[in-house]
Amino acid sequence: MGRVRVATWNVNSVKQRKARFLPWLDERLPDVVCLQETKLADDAFTALLGDDLAERGYQVALNGEVQWNGVALLSRVGLDDVVRGLPGGPGFPHQEARAVSATCGGVRVHSVYVPNGREPDSDHYRYKLDWLAALRDAVHRGPEAVVVCGDINIAPTDADVFDPAAFAGHTHVTEPERAALTALLDLGLRDVVRDRWPDERVFSYWDYRAGMFHQDLGMRIDLVLAGAPVADRVAAAWVDRKARKGTGPSDHAPVVVDLDTAPDGDIGPVVPPPSARGRTGKLPQSRGR
Repeated sequence: MGRVRVATWNVNSVKQRKARFLPWLDERLPDVVCLQETKLADDAFTALLGDDLAERGYQVALNGEVQWNGVALLSRVGLDDVVRGLPGGPGFPHQEARAVSATCGGVRVHSVYVPNGREPDSDHYRYKLDWLAALRDAVHRGPEAVVVCGDINIAPTDADVFDPAAFAGHTHVTEPERAALTALLDLGLRDVVRDRWPDERVFSYWDYRAGMFHQDLGMRIDLVLAGAPVADRVAAAWVDRKARKGTGPSDHAPVVVDLDTAPDGDIGPVVPPPSARGRTGKLPQSRGR
């Protein structure tokens, strides 16, 4: 395909984020964009952004629902064989709008919003594990040239949270969740951001409350997992912290991956702040979907 920029972003309501999202597209110029938590039905998404995206050359695949969840896949390098949802996957009780996939320029791209899990050993937690197993099956059935992008709602290791002790007894860090993520990686996928920055403090999510972003008390739960044919092409992989700053941001920052060439350098134009490793704090709690 030549130079391609892939990005994933949990926008936490595309309607609320429109005034930031379109300028971000114009600044970063991604070729493939995976969105999560769009929180709009497909017709409402099209009415809100269809013309703006078409003007920018994007084809769009949607899997949305009113008020909750919702994922989208935007591409300027082709959009073929679109699949909405996870065929045969679990529901709560019905399938939610948490996955959409398509082939973009020869690469199978999955935009996913993994269930939160809410509380360990709850019905929603078991649903999360079942959903991850169904995602693994879907990826296993597909080609080796694959990218899974999105809000995975799992911190892969203790290095991916600001203070492991603060998360004890909570979701996102439990052994069964991490084992489910490992099973997905065992298909031959690589966590390309961690590949590029194995020892850096890198987060993608910061709770809105208690000044968590400004203190850099976050988590890395937004991931780009790539099969070898794609991972071998990665020239840069970085978190766009600038998009988390200012007025009215999402609580997640975009993750950006450049294939073949890195137009903004090896980490992009937004360099993470000096490490605050060792900083501790309390964990604000909210019940995610």
